[in-house]
Amino acid sequence: MKINTGLGQDSHAFCDTNKPLVLAGVVFDYPKGLDANSDGDVIFHSITNAISSITGVNVLGAKADVLCKQGVTDSAEYLRLAFNDLNHCKIQHIAISIECLYPKISPMIEKMKFNISKLLNITLEDVGITATTGEGLTEFGKGNGIQVFSIITVTE
Repeated sequence: MKINTGLGQDSHAFCDTNKPLVLAGVVFDYPKGLDANSDGDVIFHSITNAISSITGVNVLGAKADVLCKQGVTDSAEYLRLAFNDLNHCKIQHIAISIECLYPKISPMIEKMKFNISKLLNITLEDVGITATTGEGLTEFGKGNGIQVFSIITVTE
């Protein structure tokens, strides 16, 4: 059995539009969304990048840009594309680390885990999510946006 590990990162600043804040497909009750052509779902983007680091197929960028121009701004669609590229690989675990001051992440972790597990056909126990303010040392910890790192482990 071959084991592969992928690392993904994404970050976006908050914007002052009426755009909803979406994280892992969950709409948060927060007055600012994230500045992006898509819905700005940094969690789905980070996982997409982690999968791309395994498959070598870069979904975010050219493929996502084409979809955005066609009106497809739901980041779950980008994640589905990356997931399909895994072919015969089985996801064993996803670890997600979120850095932000706002919104509070903990109350929504179970909903986010549910969405991720459903989308990627894995169990809730296969998804780990942690959140930190990073003691306010970065722009994310100061409340100016959200940064996410994801590590995915797959087997062939």
